Amino acid sequence: MQLSLKECNIRSWRAEDAAVLPRYANNRNVSRNLRDLFPYPYTEKHAREFIVSALEQTPETKFAIEVSGEAVGGIGVRMREDIERYVAKLGYWLGEPFWGRGIASEAVVAITQYGIQEFDLQRIEAGVFEWNPASARVLEKAGYELEATLRRSAVKDGKVIDRWLYAFVPEV
Repeated sequence: MQLSLKECNIRSWRAEDAAVLPRYANNRNVSRNLRDLFPYPYTEKHAREFIVSALEQTPETKFAIEVSGEAVGGIGVRMREDIERYVAKLGYWLGEPFWGRGIASEAVVAITQYGIQEFDLQRIEAGVFEWNPASARVLEKAGYELEATLRRSAVKDGKVIDRWLYAFVPEV
């Protein structure tokens, strides 16, 4: 998959991305805002394993965010099953040098539209840790709405914290 946008490209992962990915992923300011499945420290071995698993997925749902020819972040949807088979969970991250430039919002808009068109999604959800209002703004700029505060619903860095649940529901 390849989407050329104004500030970035959204594309399939490539094996060669493993060499550059730790430059952006091995950052505590990035990892503290993601699930614990995202390792810290983040090594080239982690990058290789992730890219292999992403490329094995059918259908493809995990993509690189590319700026100036380099993979500087990732974005994707995790499909739900059973009665939630038309719902997905959005996840994304972007290397800190690229924050505040509109790249994440642009990528979220693109992958949201991709998910709706390719998978007939009726709802896409995203969770945000209470200490990350910048990520909440990214989602709001992309048309997501705050639906709930999930009180004391996560443990991160040894702290029990609230999360905000955002959702995008396409017009019918």
